[in-house]
Amino acid sequence: IDMPNNTNTYYCNFKVIVIFNPSLICILLYILLGSLSIVTVCGNLLVIISIIYFKQLHIPTNYLILSLAVADVLVGILVFPCNMAFTVTQCWYYEDLFCKVRGSFDVTLSTASILNLSCISVDRYFAVCQPLTYKSKITHRVVVAMILASWGVAALIGIGLIAAGFSKKKCVDSCPFHVKITPTFVCIGSFYLPASIMLCIYLKILQVAQKQAHRIQNTASGATVSKVERKATKTLATVMGVFLVCWTPFFLCLTFQPVSNYAIPVFVIEAFSWLGRSNSMLNPFVYAFFYNWFRVAFRMIISGKIYQGDFGNLKEGGNHEHS
Repeated sequence: IDMPNNTNTYYCNFKVIVIFNPSLICILLYILLGSLSIVTVCGNLLVIISIIYFKQLHIPTNYLILSLAVADVLVGILVFPCNMAFTVTQCWYYEDLFCKVRGSFDVTLSTASILNLSCISVDRYFAVCQPLTYKSKITHRVVVAMILASWGVAALIGIGLIAAGFSKKKCVDSCPFHVKITPTFVCIGSFYLPASIMLCIYLKILQVAQKQAHRIQNTASGATVSKVERKATKTLATVMGVFLVCWTPFFLCLTFQPVSNYAIPVFVIEAFSWLGRSNSMLNPFVYAFFYNWFRVAFRMIISGKIYQGDFGNLKEGGNHEHS
């Protein structure tokens, strides 16, 4: 293939990578992707500060949201900048070390974010489908175990990716079987399995909420319960929808890339990978839109009102929306 004069060629991730010299397009990409990183970090920091500062938000559900926000803010701090350099230049000169570190952080933190979303959906299942036993089943100890399991599995997948030899060998013409199959196992653990769990849980919640609404729709208390159930279902549906729209294209490409002998262009995969990472940026906006307490907390933090007095026990908004 004839290469332009302003390019250099290197090997990275089993393929020949073309590095274009800095241009206006590169600068614009840096500005765009840098802005995404800043919005992701700021948005998730608002969630973290809100849950830590306001005592009304110290409930098991919000600890799961806190864990998700920590994963997402680390995506914004660590994954975004590293992948920004990779996306704009396609590879660094020291790709042996950089590609492995970049890939490990990317997979671990993105998987942690996805698994925390799965845990939140499990919490919502018990809240909506088994409300009478919810507090006895979803305790602080159970939530801590779910959080540790999410981070532990994510770390194992990230470490396993390197241990399996992924991104270690150069195979421009053909790749060994274990190199081709490794991304498939990563996709199953990082996306397909959690996504299947979330989808099944959402469908079950939808089914139960509809039955309960029809059963008690003629009573005053029933109308209140039905409203809360519909809101919880709508929230989970939005989170699920945003999650699937963001991540599905990337993982489909990653799954079929080895089968197609790496025929999918690198820029297509990179574009879809950034669409997936944008899920970490969108999560705080979902909470702010659906949960009144987060809207109140965000306004108070942004306006600086929390520095003007002790509002940690503020009653406005309540936490009933999260139960």
